Amino acid sequence: MPMENLSYLFAAYAIIFAVIFGYVLFIWRRQATLERELRAMEARMRALDKAGASARAGASRIGA
Repeated sequence: MPMENLSYLFAAYAIIFAVIFGYVLFIWRRQATLERELRAMEARMRALDKAGASARAGASRIGA
């Protein structure tokens, strides 16, 4: 293989690594966003569960 084609090989590998790095960065940011949304949803569900438990407890006291 002639040495003048070595620059093309280097450029191809550099492009491939840049694309892989960009994809990993995209996935990492998307996962962080999903984890943040999941934590917020879990907090809302805990709040609703507490509100529902309070309402059920209040209803049982009223009916007694």
